[in-house]
Amino acid sequence: MKIAMLARNAGLYSHRRLKEAAEARGHELHIVNTLRCYMNIASRRPEIYYNGEKLEGFDAVIPRIGASVTFYGLAVLRQFEMMGVYPLNESVAIGRSRDKLRSMQLLARDGIGLPVTTFAHDPKQTEEVLELAGGAPVVIKLLEGTQGIGVVLADTKRSAKSVVEAFRGAGVNILLQEFIKESGGTDIRAIVVGGKVIAAMKRTGAEGDFRSNLHRGGSAQVIKLSPEERSTAIRAAKSMGLAVCGVDMLRSNHGPVVMEVNSSPGLEGVEKATGLDVAGRIIEHLEKNAKPGATKTKGKG
Repeated sequence: MKIAMLARNAGLYSHRRLKEAAEARGHELHIVNTLRCYMNIASRRPEIYYNGEKLEGFDAVIPRIGASVTFYGLAVLRQFEMMGVYPLNESVAIGRSRDKLRSMQLLARDGIGLPVTTFAHDPKQTEEVLELAGGAPVVIKLLEGTQGIGVVLADTKRSAKSVVEAFRGAGVNILLQEFIKESGGTDIRAIVVGGKVIAAMKRTGAEGDFRSNLHRGGSAQVIKLSPEERSTAIRAAKSMGLAVCGVDMLRSNHGPVVMEVNSSPGLEGVEKATGLDVAGRIIEHLEKNAKPGATKTKGKG
């Protein structure tokens, strides 16, 4: 197969591993800087150009689109879809997962366990939404945040109100979420590929930090999931429509709750913690499913 990978940094561990895994299986993988692509949106003849040359002849595309370039990255991915190139994850599904509010609404609709989550526009409603979230301590999240950036733990009602009013005064959209104290600063990331959990790790936050993101100095170790946790991860991926994703969960007193579904999960932490060839499993999924025009959306939506 000839595969395009939309990624801005070819040197990242995840991108190098995917390229190595593809080439080890006899495929040709080209890393394409998402922001250097430009498109000809012509009727019945969609085209993508990169560094002055037309991109053509690709069988599949792996979108590794950074959160900061989601809008343009999804436009490029939709163009590939309209050209009949098979996407590892479809543009519509990535768009769902990147919108924190929409993703929570979809997960709730499908009966998947979540922390109590509240959202409001008017800062005058802070006390009401805080009570709905169970009161302080409460987790306050920027809708546009990523890798643990823009996540604040407010210990008291007064501090929560101050943070909410500051964010809303700056015109920033936020969610308030129940603080799952019993998780003890750890979370679980399950990697789902093709409707199956292929790897899982427990992430523990750096000392004094309730966030467990590895980018924030956390550590990881292999973990065995319960049947309920495995089922929750698979259902969350299906709810988003993602073929490949990382599902972040907390262990609460009322079962696993999903915090986020990541459409471009990093591979370094989970491969090193588990010793598994996650990149290889992703390429195997492409081998089984990448057929001309096989995308469900063809760029719709």
